[in-house]
Amino acid sequence: MKRNTLIRIVFLFGMFTALLLIAMIKIAIVKTSTNEFCESCHVHPKATQSWKSSPHKDNAHGVSINCVDCHLPPKEHFSFYTAKAMTGARDLYGKLFKDVDEINWDEKSKLENAVHFTYEASCKKCHTSLFPVGLSQKGEDAHLYYQRHKEVNCLNCHIRVGHFTHEEQHAEPFKVEKKKSSTIYTTPAKVTEFIDYTETIPGTAVSFEMIAIPGGEFKIGSPESEPLRRDDEGPQASVKVSPFWMGKIEVTWDEYEAFYAETSREGRTDTQKATDADVDGITGPTPPYEPPDQNWGRGNRPAITMTFHAAEVYCQWLSQKTGKKYRLPTEAEWEYACRAGTNTPYFFQGDPHKFTSQGLLKKIFKPDTTTINSYVIYALNSSGRSQEPSTIKPNPFGLINLPGNVREFCSDWYAPDAYARYSGLIVDPTGPESGEEHVVRGGSYLSDAADVRCASRGRTDHTKWMMTDPQSPKSIWWYSDVKDVGFRVICETDNSLAINKSNQRRSHEKK
Repeated sequence: MKRNTLIRIVFLFGMFTALLLIAMIKIAIVKTSTNEFCESCHVHPKATQSWKSSPHKDNAHGVSINCVDCHLPPKEHFSFYTAKAMTGARDLYGKLFKDVDEINWDEKSKLENAVHFTYEASCKKCHTSLFPVGLSQKGEDAHLYYQRHKEVNCLNCHIRVGHFTHEEQHAEPFKVEKKKSSTIYTTPAKVTEFIDYTETIPGTAVSFEMIAIPGGEFKIGSPESEPLRRDDEGPQASVKVSPFWMGKIEVTWDEYEAFYAETSREGRTDTQKATDADVDGITGPTPPYEPPDQNWGRGNRPAITMTFHAAEVYCQWLSQKTGKKYRLPTEAEWEYACRAGTNTPYFFQGDPHKFTSQGLLKKIFKPDTTTINSYVIYALNSSGRSQEPSTIKPNPFGLINLPGNVREFCSDWYAPDAYARYSGLIVDPTGPESGEEHVVRGGSYLSDAADVRCASRGRTDHTKWMMTDPQSPKSIWWYSDVKDVGFRVICETDNSLAINKSNQRRSHEKK
């Protein structure tokens, strides 16, 4: 009897302790799941303010969505408890040990980061119907597309809903207003010799600088000994490039908006052809689905998110407006201009191994970026977005941000073995005769130092870059899933110009 009594006592004590522990855990979960508790520990300086003015708090239905409703899985899921523990530990660590002023909150709010802190199952718990009464045609198209493509996340379209105001969420995607200016150009720049010039676009107040690039020979690609080199950068080949002009900076929003304002048509679909009303038969972009500038501002920032096709059409339009031959650069022209007479990894002094952030040790011991910061906008100095060109020094040819800020389209089809197809001295190569993707050169505001080397190569990825565009057919003008690609223009020389004489003079001046 004594043994059975002891067992009963131990059992009852165990049951009581377990129930008490469960009750305490439940109370703790409730107490630590309130908005007030989240606010007391969360270090994001604008999280609460932006949530209170967002549609998740301030809406016509009077329904308030709380922090844990989005940032934890539904309570019915066991993962709710593990996610809560990990989230709480992370936020507590950030509050105690991190300098809040050094955290780039805009970067943390981007899609690629936000998906790690927001749960799609929680979205579906509240939004049980994807086709509610009153849903717009645009919303129906997007939700049908979502149902058919499991790789698309709710946040791909609704990234702004939680911590953006109603005005920010429903802002005009791309409203181009005619800028007031006392100077409207009536004629393009007249060029009679091979020197730098400022192009003026007739009918607009827009102008931009073109740099005369002397012709010459160089080795395209990188040697096998170059640090952080990739296989598609070789083998090196000897290339001769004829003189050309190149845009001092990437095509800016001011320049691209002039094209958009003159050639776009509200309500026109991408399948409709140009009409007589279009400028010389050139049909411009249809309105974008989302703000193409990411709300960073336009003006002198590089134009981004347009497709390769849109960039080519822009060059055609610019050629017709100015009477000159503008186009995208070839890969050889791009690298020749980037190197500007140098044969090192960068056109400035520096070892890629010392600049890169790749590797665990570089996460702890930050690289010395003093030199590279002067010449390139890349991941470590961009604050997660494109920047104005005025913050960067030019290369020896006078070109700004060629290897950084945004990646740039080239006219060549991409092939990983493109250079292996060259033999001897190749004059003005244009790349493979056919392909599926085009070359993209340079790095961007998202890139590591390894990707802003002169020889670094990339390519378009059309299907991936259009993944979340729900339109049918998809836009031929705007990418939905890449934000760091733009372009700059080349202007071909006129054979009637005294190229050789001017070329020699300019080459001497730049030494």
